[in-house]
Amino acid sequence: MDNKGSNEMMQRAELHRKIWSIADNVRGAVDGWDFKQYILGILFYRFISENMVEFFNKAEHEAGDLEFNYADISDEEAEEDFRPNTVEDKGFFILPSQLFENVVKTARNNENLNTDLANIFKSIEASAIGFESENDIKGLFEDVDTTSNRLGGTVAEKNIRLADILIGISEINFGSFQHNDIDAFGDAYEYLISNYASNAGKSGGEFFTPQTVSKLLARLVMEGKENINKVYDPTCGSGSLLLQMKKQFEEHIIDEGFFGQEINMTNFNLARMNMFLHNVNYNNFSIKRGDTLLNPLHNDEKPFDAIVSNPPYSIKWIGDGDPTLINDVRFAPAGKLAPKSYADYAFIMHSLSYLSSKGRAAIVCFPGIFYRKGAERTIRKYLVDNNFVDCVIQLPENLFFGTSIATCILVMAKNKTENKTLFIDASKEFKRETNNNVLNPENIETIVKEFKERADVEYFARLVDNSEIMENDYNLSVSTYVEKEDTREIIDIKILNKEIEETVKRIDVLRASINEIVKELENE
Repeated sequence: MDNKGSNEMMQRAELHRKIWSIADNVRGAVDGWDFKQYILGILFYRFISENMVEFFNKAEHEAGDLEFNYADISDEEAEEDFRPNTVEDKGFFILPSQLFENVVKTARNNENLNTDLANIFKSIEASAIGFESENDIKGLFEDVDTTSNRLGGTVAEKNIRLADILIGISEINFGSFQHNDIDAFGDAYEYLISNYASNAGKSGGEFFTPQTVSKLLARLVMEGKENINKVYDPTCGSGSLLLQMKKQFEEHIIDEGFFGQEINMTNFNLARMNMFLHNVNYNNFSIKRGDTLLNPLHNDEKPFDAIVSNPPYSIKWIGDGDPTLINDVRFAPAGKLAPKSYADYAFIMHSLSYLSSKGRAAIVCFPGIFYRKGAERTIRKYLVDNNFVDCVIQLPENLFFGTSIATCILVMAKNKTENKTLFIDASKEFKRETNNNVLNPENIETIVKEFKERADVEYFARLVDNSEIMENDYNLSVSTYVEKEDTREIIDIKILNKEIEETVKRIDVLRASINEIVKELENE
């Protein structure tokens, strides 16, 4: 491992240890899943404060004033000399007195800490009003309610807990932005979310896709591509899939940025924070809130060359309860709507509709959708007959927080050159860890290599003619096409019979011996 890789591992391990220790120390009687809002919100507050200081300091140092520090000047000077044009560049503005580092200094003795923080958060959001970034900043701190009784019954209790968080987060040594081997803020953020998700059971898994699965999806949609126009996630949760695209493909060009939609308000806020935390500027992403199936909000931005998604499995939706939906351009081509009890194919058809003619979509799916009958079979027929299904991958079980189900990945494309579909059984490609299985780099490489080469590999992969899928009534289950290896021991029946015969003889001898002993005991 090179020096950079070693530094990265050490920095990440230290960061993880410290951030979890803070979370553990301060959550107290407050439920951890609720309390993450405060940890993550204040972590984000530190990030944008330091980011703003760095932005101004760099400009002043380059202009020759090497002693300048934005955190040390007055609010009046900042208003006059630094606010103009800043929101256009950064998307927001923070006064020196409102900066994280200045608030932390007096946190322990500030009797108004909770209301001061509430006002600062409102002020940061208000700084974007009337500017292009307004919708990207609006409501970001909505879940960080510093006046909530969840923090304590009295103002004093609230302030003690808030001071604990502020000081704890201030003591983490992230190093400078330029000289860090890890994406420190982003890594801490994702680590915290993944830990809360693993401790929160189902509610965590609902919006957090583990990094290893995100990496695989990102690799699949980008395989063989030099650049793409933009990437889209119709159910983006906290944004982890979109950001994995950024992490994996710094060398690739994602020309027009990152697009996502999310129905849940908390997750919508987390996704936008996560973009800023990973240095994706407001003009390079568009995260919108709403019901993707009934109110899609990126119609004007489609089509997308890359779509990555982990939609909710088998949730209910209105389906044919709304007779107008069958005329929706997204759903009409298949001739049937996804059933009311299972919206899975509604998300799939939505993604297909938003996919460009040269693009690729990789979607995590519940396995039942590949063999169930009725409307789902009709939609599968449409997808196969039109040659949109590129690959189906069976994943190992227990990869996701809160569910042990062995999920699948559906890969779709509109530019396939042959009427064949690849099936990969990757159910054994995992490394076992304490709470969950994970895909390690070798597992991911094995899957991506097969996806690229499309070779038949016994017990692992098969490239299947679409005519065979039709013969199987449009069943897309991997197990229908890739034979499972029989790991049972081969038994020679003759040898087995001989062993049974000898065992019976030994039992007869033992019985006779026992009978002799019993007789002797009775005669005594």
